Amino acid sequence: MLPQSLLLSLFFCTFIISSPFCYSSFLDEPLSNFFERTPAYNPSTAYPSYLGTIDKERVDDFKGSLERYDHLGTPATSLGEVNVEDFRAEGVGDTDDTEAFKKAWKETCSSDTAVLVVPKDKTYNVKPITFSGPCKSDSVTLKILGKIEASDNPADYASDLSHWLLFRNIQNFQVEGDQGTIDGKGEIWWENSCKINKAKPCTKAPTAVSFVQCDNLKLHGLRVYNAQEMHVSIEKSVNVEAFNVIVTSPETSPNTEGIHVTSSENVHIIEPVIKTGDDCISIVDGSKNVKATGVTCGPGHGISVGILEGGKPKAPVSNVLVDHATLTGTNFGVRIKTWQGGSGNVDNIVFEHVKMKGVSNPIIIDQNYCDQETACKDQDSSVQIRNVIYKDITGTSATKKTTIFNCSKTFPCQGIMLKGINLS
Repeated sequence: MLPQSLLLSLFFCTFIISSPFCYSSFLDEPLSNFFERTPAYNPSTAYPSYLGTIDKERVDDFKGSLERYDHLGTPATSLGEVNVEDFRAEGVGDTDDTEAFKKAWKETCSSDTAVLVVPKDKTYNVKPITFSGPCKSDSVTLKILGKIEASDNPADYASDLSHWLLFRNIQNFQVEGDQGTIDGKGEIWWENSCKINKAKPCTKAPTAVSFVQCDNLKLHGLRVYNAQEMHVSIEKSVNVEAFNVIVTSPETSPNTEGIHVTSSENVHIIEPVIKTGDDCISIVDGSKNVKATGVTCGPGHGISVGILEGGKPKAPVSNVLVDHATLTGTNFGVRIKTWQGGSGNVDNIVFEHVKMKGVSNPIIIDQNYCDQETACKDQDSSVQIRNVIYKDITGTSATKKTTIFNCSKTFPCQGIMLKGINLS
């Protein structure tokens, strides 16, 4: 039950949106001029930086790099590029190419040119592997033209259940993936999930692709399918641009989040297309200045922002903008969720220009989120949620209730604003 004062605030903000009462709590907050200083989403601009645009020279440079990429031959590579087949990767799908990838990466990372190519028309079977930096070159590029396929033997992940392809501490790293694919072969993991088979214990499964401490990271056209658990995770990284990332797994696949952002800053996710069994995009603990534009989501659990772990204090999540998104048939729409008993803040969050098509629970705040086998106990502490704007949210709901605010009794939601909400 929402506190009476919050209900009154929501009533007035929803139906008398021009009243200064609705805006008074924002006058001294960073969000007060959020819309004014945030440019409108423009699909024609590729790789804009966070809350900014790019100049023509940068656009031309980027287009030029793509043209060179389109004309790249295989298995031969351009002068100075490293090819995994130079290190006896077979690419026939049923042999282990892990060692060849390790050797190829070592050569790439110690090279002045630092470009690694995975040739097209081949399928490379790879066990868990870590691509570590720092590298000799000021910038590093990975070109995925073929298919990288995971081992589906859980025993191969015994030393690290959390990762399959792990990229760590690589600066100025660019991944070009729009001609190739990454397949996590997650079926065996889904079958043994406690969410699918109640007789099984709840255990972790690997994230398909993780980028950890990778500052100035660019992902272009990365295509990740059937992850064991999460598809793409961006962690402890600064200045990240992810353009046209495509994620696909069945609606029934458990915990298969599309793009997961944690403890990262200045992240721009541009025109992703995500179909999965969990959150299309999740932005959690310690992330700030995160922008997602032109999002296509569904099936899945929608777009989520929040602090998901209880216990010790957590770094805040702040300055998040979701601008222009289409959600189709998702279990949730735009959602803020925080774990009971947690601590920290979630503030300055904006969801605008979002179209819903048959979405369950289109707008939801849940400060009592609980995702475990047993019921969560009532807690006195909670994450503080404040300064949230919902603007121009339209479309159809698959549930009778279109807006749910399940706020904490002890730390109620503050400064919630709604404008242009039209859900039927």
